[in-house]
Amino acid sequence: MSAHYLAPPFAAYVQPARQRPQLWRLILGLVLVFVIYASWMALMGVGLWLIHGSEGLEQRLAQTVTGSTPVGLLMLLASFAGMALGVFAAVRWLHRRPIASLFGRAPVVLRDFCLGAGVMGAIALAGLLLLPDLGARAAAVSWQVWLAFLPLALLGLMLQTGTEELLFRGYIQQQLAARFASPVIWMIGPSVLFGMVHYAPDVMGPTTWYVVLVTGFFGLVAADLTRRSGSIGLAWGLHLANNFVAIMIVTAGGGLDALALYRLPFAHDDLNTMRPLLFADMGGLALAWAICALALRGR
Repeated sequence: MSAHYLAPPFAAYVQPARQRPQLWRLILGLVLVFVIYASWMALMGVGLWLIHGSEGLEQRLAQTVTGSTPVGLLMLLASFAGMALGVFAAVRWLHRRPIASLFGRAPVVLRDFCLGAGVMGAIALAGLLLLPDLGARAAAVSWQVWLAFLPLALLGLMLQTGTEELLFRGYIQQQLAARFASPVIWMIGPSVLFGMVHYAPDVMGPTTWYVVLVTGFFGLVAADLTRRSGSIGLAWGLHLANNFVAIMIVTAGGGLDALALYRLPFAHDDLNTMRPLLFADMGGLALAWAICALALRGR
């Protein structure tokens, strides 16, 4: 493999995965992740049934799936705990390596997390000033409600974004890089998969494939920054800041909008309005990547 792709930080990051790099272990590990995640979701459903009874269960499940109420949104974010447990189980039981090896070196993770969150947060907040119909934004929740839920929402977002980074940029990218030399496989493969898991035509309608494109592009940016830095810190920071702004600050209607301070006067499936915004998101991601990559070169 070219030294350009196997830089020392990434080589050290992948090294624990080289002990048991067999492809069948990865495939079985992903099945285990799905089973534990599904079991966790079922357990949460049982909990809702015990609390609200069968009559209120359907309504509560709908609120959780769409994040249409503050509690429902928190429940949706909490569901990612099952996915995290699945990743941890796969790494420990099938690959016999430490869970910490998914993150990278702790000081690097913390430093890069702060860098990624700061860069993406600044770009995303600046981008809000360029939104169309800026003056038409409607207040979604009061500051009192927002502040009351903020600590739990922030923890939930850290769980959701951290879990996705552990799965796609940690577990899958590490194991594929330990098994295959080509970065086409271990960078583009997980990025395409990351985009496809956001395929939701029932919610996004005609914007679905644009959303898949943008999330896949984010996956590629995150994969490259993981390659350059040797940890998930940068990717996690970018992911958290992006989702915080999109879920907690300003959002379009149609889902995951229960705790947004402002709601834009259009929905996620409004193709003519959403398409330029999604391409603008890609521009912001490219800028964030360039800044982070430049910061890494200065180390």
